[in-house]
Amino acid sequence: MSGAPHPTIRVGWREWVRMPSADLAWIKAKIDTGARSSAVHAFDLERFEREGEPWVRFSIHPWQGSNEDAVTLERPVVDERVVRSSSGHSEERLVVELEIVLARRRRITEVTLSNRDEMGFRMLIGRETLLHGYVVDPAVSYLGPRPKLHLRRRNRGR
Repeated sequence: MSGAPHPTIRVGWREWVRMPSADLAWIKAKIDTGARSSAVHAFDLERFEREGEPWVRFSIHPWQGSNEDAVTLERPVVDERVVRSSSGHSEERLVVELEIVLARRRRITEVTLSNRDEMGFRMLIGRETLLHGYVVDPAVSYLGPRPKLHLRRRNRGR
């Protein structure tokens, strides 16, 4: 690893994440040290080319159990990976870079696009992102900033 080490930021096992460049104010994420890659719930994936390079258009539902406030994004495809779930099921996924803010630290990270509609969280933060100065405390939740109460209630019970 090159450069100065990142100061350590403590996060809980679940946190609120912002994606400012995607115009997505908040999405609840599970912090998962067992997962290598980060993932986000994406639907309506449409591959296309822009200036000869592969791109993807996709939408995100930020609120668990709700189809409200969908955000549509277009990003270059940086990779395609076979990802194996904890149940052993393998799936090929597109990988894009997204700017995220986790516990006040802004960074661009690789994220796989997956159907997480039935999962407990619409976003998963994996080890590749956590390597940049995060320490996970599994005994706590939401150590970083979070949305106002009326927005948090959209994900009540999760």
